[in-house]
Amino acid sequence: MDYAKMRAITEELTGFAEHLEGAWNVEIGPSGPFLAMMSPSKRHEGTVRRIRNQLNEQLPATHPGYVYENGPEIEHPPIGRMRRPDAVVIPEDVPDEEGLAVDATRVPAVVEIVSPSNPDNDYTEKLADYPAMGIGHHMIVDPRTGTIEVHSAPCKGRYQDKNAYIFGDSVPFSAWKVETGDFRRYGRAGDGVS
Repeated sequence: MDYAKMRAITEELTGFAEHLEGAWNVEIGPSGPFLAMMSPSKRHEGTVRRIRNQLNEQLPATHPGYVYENGPEIEHPPIGRMRRPDAVVIPEDVPDEEGLAVDATRVPAVVEIVSPSNPDNDYTEKLADYPAMGIGHHMIVDPRTGTIEVHSAPCKGRYQDKNAYIFGDSVPFSAWKVETGDFRRYGRAGDGVS
């Protein structure tokens, strides 16, 4: 199926999702468009916020005119993919533009916070799609295990470099450093519920 047709289906699914209970997201994966329920926990969103605050302090020095934001979808029509990362580094004018998705060629980095209910989406599908889309840097934060992976150097649809860290480390991510000492794991005893 060509990308224009998949995008038309995506638009229809997005309209349909507006009438459903809860928060829904539409993406285009290897099998085409699909509708997925979004229900990020407070811990998930807390991690996104911590990274956002740190990167937005550093971006003016390393990537003037860029910001770190939640959403939007990113797309790469030649390979037929549209994904919604948990957070993305994009030009600061992008949130004011019309349309649903950002061209992946304008995205230097994405971050995914692993969901307890669907970890394969982050470790398998998106880990294959982002380098194929040409995203230079991809961080996977896993609050289930307290681990972090930083992937870089996309080549032939795969990341060539992978570095592993644990919560508490100072994590190099592209030209930035992410301090993870305040990151929280899901469901840790004494920490309350995720």
